[in-house]
Amino acid sequence: MSYSTILFDIADSVATLTLNRPDKLNSFTAEMHAELRDALTIVADPAKGCRALLLTGAGRGFCAGQDLGQRQMSAGTAIDLGETIDKLFNPLIRRLRSLPLPVVGAINGVAAGAGMSLALACDITLAARSASFLQAFAKIGLVPDSGSTYFLPRLAGDARARGLAMLAEKIGAEQAADWGLIWKAVDDDKLMPEAAALARHLATQPTKGLALIKHALDQSATNSLDAQLDLERDLQRTLGHSADYREGVTAFLEKRPPKFTGR
Repeated sequence: MSYSTILFDIADSVATLTLNRPDKLNSFTAEMHAELRDALTIVADPAKGCRALLLTGAGRGFCAGQDLGQRQMSAGTAIDLGETIDKLFNPLIRRLRSLPLPVVGAINGVAAGAGMSLALACDITLAARSASFLQAFAKIGLVPDSGSTYFLPRLAGDARARGLAMLAEKIGAEQAADWGLIWKAVDDDKLMPEAAALARHLATQPTKGLALIKHALDQSATNSLDAQLDLERDLQRTLGHSADYREGVTAFLEKRPPKFTGR
């Protein structure tokens, strides 16, 4: 399928999705949202055989957030930003987080505003050392959205979350890794090879188990210990009946590498 604002392909059970408006630092438009929605629907379809998603950007930026050039503002006019968030950004983050497979983010350049939110929404995020992260919302009088007020305090702690959100200061990839915002920073020329290798590795792993790991970690944010223990029991019961669990145990006993199928 042909797209105008993203690149999308599937190979070796890995879906690669590249934001592709490099002249605008891959900033969001309504058209990009529609194309992302279509691509993620394909990724989530079991019939397509996707077992991992790699998300990155074209050119020198990952994503600069909303394309403000599309905001037609004039004196006395008001824009319902809540409607835009409700119809476009929130569904994107929910869809990405709920994918039943691992999502690898490869942050190749600046990730600002909702672009940073998108990076934080990935399961495992790598960034080029030259990449940067910016909660730009305060610079234009807004509150962080697209999940940033959820992700930031959980990943970096309350003090750093408040500083990032209220001061709108840019931080580099290595600092983002030190603060726990991303998995790790890598040399620029190694970003895509390492991210692609990671996605290919995850695509050979027990996909259903990885999906339920994601679910368990998400639920832990609001569950009590007792509730989380019960959830772990229930998920383990489900996975105990899976073909991948049987294959994992059999391979261990036979001292050979497992061949998982994602079932």
